[in-house]
Amino acid sequence: MKKIGILGSTGSIGVSSLDVIARFPALYDVVALAAGRNIERLSQQILRFRPQLASIANPEDLPRLRELLEASGGATVELVAGPEGAEAIAGHTEADLVITAMVGAAGLKPTLTAIRRGVQVAIANKEPLVMAGELCTREAMRWGAELLPVDSEHSAIFQCLKGRTPEHVRRLVLTCSGGPFRQRTDLSSVTRAEALKHPTWSMGEKITVDSATLMNKGLEVIEARWLFSIPAQSINVVIHPQSVVHSFVELQDGSVLAQLGTPDMRGPIAYALAHPERLPLDLPRLDVVSMGRLDFEAPDRQRFPALDLAYEALRVGGTAPAILNAANEEAVAAFLADRLPFVRIVEVVREVLERVESESAQTLDALLEADRLARIAAKGMIS
Repeated sequence: MKKIGILGSTGSIGVSSLDVIARFPALYDVVALAAGRNIERLSQQILRFRPQLASIANPEDLPRLRELLEASGGATVELVAGPEGAEAIAGHTEADLVITAMVGAAGLKPTLTAIRRGVQVAIANKEPLVMAGELCTREAMRWGAELLPVDSEHSAIFQCLKGRTPEHVRRLVLTCSGGPFRQRTDLSSVTRAEALKHPTWSMGEKITVDSATLMNKGLEVIEARWLFSIPAQSINVVIHPQSVVHSFVELQDGSVLAQLGTPDMRGPIAYALAHPERLPLDLPRLDVVSMGRLDFEAPDRQRFPALDLAYEALRVGGTAPAILNAANEEAVAAFLADRLPFVRIVEVVREVLERVESESAQTLDALLEADRLARIAAKGMIS
């Protein structure tokens, strides 16, 4: 039986992961859960899955969590909180696989903790590899950890690349739906509600806004560069509105491999959980006949400049991707709080990249300092 720890258990990826795990009780045992602020959902997860250890983001929420557990008959679980709590979940000595799905830069240190345990680490949050791709992959090699992508696009590439080394690859092609504004020319009056209405995927708020600006795809380009040791110039992006072809791999002989599936995150989650095997997962089957057509188009880089900013951050290297990520997190948070227009999100990121100088990214301290400086700069521009 494989023992599982989950960072971000109450978010969309965490909930979907537990849904898959619950279908195979003889194969998986949840030993540790870390959540954000959703105390009620975490209490329900604790009561159902009976982990040994559980963490909540804010220590002030611990009394309420204990009350909920006691009111439901109690559960034998050790409770922790704060950043240290998340790291305790990641470092749980019995976890064979840790799913990292914490939103934002907060997931970097716990992800590194899991990597340094030398276990399987299923990465669903882009930020650790965007901020610290070189550091994370270097530590994975040092400690013998296996990085398993959970993003649908990276999972697709991972599946297509099975048994193939980077020298076999001519290019990677990441697909994206194009978001809710693919055919909208005027973005000046975009509302929060409009940006959160994704055409094909059900995701958390931050990643949904990133999808609307196409920053999400830029972050995925950075992530793919480190996951698969492929240079940025060999990673392309295409718009695919149906979200059925999750990505392509073009090999050196011109052959193109693609992975197709319904837009349901439980598929790539199940693949990461069972790797290198596959689970008999009962999901809606893909019917390409009734679908009738699959469309592809180039992204409009003038209307959606976030993609080019991500490529530029990769080109600059060092802490530039961490600066990009931090500025974007602050700008998206301001937009969601109705403090920043939609069109200003990417403008703020560009201005921060110009203002905060990139440094060497060899250490965690350097990356965290770059993150801090970028957030200060972004908040100043937003205010």
